[in-house]
Amino acid sequence: MVDSLESLRLAPLTLPPPTPAKAGTESLELLANVLRWMLRSRFIDERLEKLQRQGRIGFHVGALGEEGAILGATAALKADDWLVPCYREFAALLYRGYPLERYLDNVYGNCDDVVQGRQMPDHVTSRALNYLSVSSPVGTQITHATGLAWAAKLKGERRVAAVFFGDGATSSNDFHAALTIAGVHKLPTLFLCRNNHFAISVPTSQQCAATTFAAKGAGYGVLGLKVDGNDVAAVVAAVREARARALAGEGPTLLELDTYRLGGHSTSDDPTRYRSQDEFEAFKAKDPVIRLRQTLVQAGAWSEALEADALAQIKAELSQAVSRAEAKAKPPLSSVFHDVYAEMPWHLRAQWREAEAACTAKDASAAAEEGDQDV
Repeated sequence: MVDSLESLRLAPLTLPPPTPAKAGTESLELLANVLRWMLRSRFIDERLEKLQRQGRIGFHVGALGEEGAILGATAALKADDWLVPCYREFAALLYRGYPLERYLDNVYGNCDDVVQGRQMPDHVTSRALNYLSVSSPVGTQITHATGLAWAAKLKGERRVAAVFFGDGATSSNDFHAALTIAGVHKLPTLFLCRNNHFAISVPTSQQCAATTFAAKGAGYGVLGLKVDGNDVAAVVAAVREARARALAGEGPTLLELDTYRLGGHSTSDDPTRYRSQDEFEAFKAKDPVIRLRQTLVQAGAWSEALEADALAQIKAELSQAVSRAEAKAKPPLSSVFHDVYAEMPWHLRAQWREAEAACTAKDASAAAEEGDQDV
């Protein structure tokens, strides 16, 4: 059980660095920037979990331990590429330039929330940044990515669709359909499986008998590769290579990014009920933040001062964003009736009027009761 993210973020630099050949394939500047974003992601996770425990937000699904896989892959993509999230990839959207306050608007479901409070927290989207809407049903986003890739190929666009999903989603119908279509038509799809070793509480050993999740690609004619998801340089290199293959017309790639979920599945989960402390400690020692930090420190590209500055910056930004998002009003009642049809049909207009009349009557009744109490 993780008592505090602080122990993970500020752990001593005692681990050996990743294989030098892997670490040297990417620029130190890029890797240092990814580390900054990993630290930001972890700090946001810590703060939002506290807000949820205080009852100030309803829910959060974090990325603790999986930041290397998520942000390493994101750094390897281009801005024009579609990024199709599962639900842990909020930092990928922020990395692409999404304002932190807008993300918090979604977490609070306030009047500035892009989806007007209709979705769960962390279910955000940005058409401008080619970041598809988050949807909770397991695996449904995988077929969406295949469709986006097919459209790009038909239009002659040089872009790929990269989709994140967990190991559990490889057992879904949508995984089967998406890889079948992408394999047959050689679509520019990057299937990014975050193998965090659990489908909520079901360990990988009980999900399937395949030696790796990457091996599942062979049945669809899709190249499958297993990558150390906690080695950021390896993730960047693998995603870049898969992207180049896709744009060269060589078809999709299934990348199994082997990582580990250090926290719960969400703020509604207690991982101590289904995994041992010994297992947790073994994987905690492979924390991607610690690994990348040590590599950069040894290369002279990172320091305690740089880390302190990065943490101070996100602390100030997040505090301000939370204060602003928390102070905003809820979405108006009318938002319930919008964004379904291009033109609102008569029956929705009638329901809208009925709902507003009921709310007006309720407010009037509450005001009258308050007046009686004053007397």
